[in-house]
Amino acid sequence: MKRILTLSIILCATVMAFAQDTTGKQSNQPDTTKPGNKPDTIKVGGMIIVRKEGDHNEIWHENHNHYPGSHKYYSSSNLTTNWVILDIGFSNYNDKTNYSSQEAQSFAPSSTKDNFNLRTWQSRNINIWLFMQRLNLIKHVVNLKYGFGLELNNYFYDDQRVHIYKNPTVIMIDTAYAHLDKNKLAADYLTVPLMLNFNFTPHEERGFGISLGMSAGFLYSSRQKIKDDGDVSKTHGDFNLSEWKLSYIGELLLGPVKLYGSYATKSMWSKGLDQAPYTVGIRLSY
Repeated sequence: MKRILTLSIILCATVMAFAQDTTGKQSNQPDTTKPGNKPDTIKVGGMIIVRKEGDHNEIWHENHNHYPGSHKYYSSSNLTTNWVILDIGFSNYNDKTNYSSQEAQSFAPSSTKDNFNLRTWQSRNINIWLFMQRLNLIKHVVNLKYGFGLELNNYFYDDQRVHIYKNPTVIMIDTAYAHLDKNKLAADYLTVPLMLNFNFTPHEERGFGISLGMSAGFLYSSRQKIKDDGDVSKTHGDFNLSEWKLSYIGELLLGPVKLYGSYATKSMWSKGLDQAPYTVGIRLSY
């Protein structure tokens, strides 16, 4: 028993002496703030712990281009992906229709511009981008951004009497609709955006920048929805809306805040009315 105890004491003393000797050797090494096979760094998966004098350690990730002491990190990957981005904003349109023309009167008889005014704060735009990717072009300052998602637009008419018939499509000012609780036109698109992104602070996780480009949307659903005394009715149809929508698009990055906007190149109707839709809102993404 005594021999075992003595052997244990000798073994412990030897380990302690070796540890002190190793620590002494490490302290003679030059201090470094970059990762590598140095005795004062410990690598755990993709994380590196830099041992400093005293009790202070600094922890950072080897795949980021900021060194210890930086308050933010930015991935240096040439291709980054954001999944499920949400836009919340407002829909409206720029109405340039000549209501005295024969085309407009045959499509929307007896109508005027006032009949198509929208309830601004109720006309909503919700976009759900399934993914957005950013591809580095020039030193992470100039990038290509693209993605795929859904554009959902709701146009609430201020004049409740707007009644859209189909087969053939004609828009009437219907006095029977005068007391509706709700009257809206919904137009939903499958959309692919393509933008050139300028990142003015490429070494910050949340910086400042701007993106400009175009988007192409395919109309996959449209309907007029009315609500009368609690009863909801929907009429589905294409209503002579243009099948494709091309838009100028932009994104403004202000630190943690992202703003977006779009403006269509032409009317959302294929005939009769000249109403070019636009949107503006806030973008929620990581």
